[in-house]
Amino acid sequence: MTFLWVLLGILVLLVFIIIGIYNRLVALRQTCNQAWSDIEVQLKQRQDLVPQLVNTVKGYAKHEKETLNEVIQARQMAVAAGSVDTQAVAEGMLTQALGKLFALAEAYPDLKANENFLQLQDQLSDVENKIAAARRFYNNAVQEYNTGREQFPANLIAGPFNFKPREFFEAPEGRELLQNPVEVDFS
Repeated sequence: MTFLWVLLGILVLLVFIIIGIYNRLVALRQTCNQAWSDIEVQLKQRQDLVPQLVNTVKGYAKHEKETLNEVIQARQMAVAAGSVDTQAVAEGMLTQALGKLFALAEAYPDLKANENFLQLQDQLSDVENKIAAARRFYNNAVQEYNTGREQFPANLIAGPFNFKPREFFEAPEGRELLQNPVEVDFS
């Protein structure tokens, strides 16, 4: 009889451990979902600023249609992106296109002095900083989630309950910069 009570106690303890692990994985997954939602909000704000910026530049740089079209196409790709990877690539392309747009502004002193352009540029800079912070938070949440689901004994529960690994949201332009060695010339 004592053996049955011990066995029942062990089974109850195992059930509580499994429930605890499952609930921890659910909480980590929800943190990832919330962090991704924060990124999406910031990306949406950035994408909403782009048409205003393009219209402002269009008034000053009418013959620079190629650059303006590139920015518009990059924005459309960013809006349509679905997965974390495609979103990262699309946002990288948008960042590059916006860089060209701001470089273009250097050739037009009247545009650089335009109050609306300067205000949009400041707003975009602020949104970029918020995106970077949201990206760090999301990637930290993903790292905790992926680590949590791969650790023993959680890995025994993660598979059957469909806790799939999450992808990091990496800036492609940042990865390219890290892969290229820094050139130092003392001549």
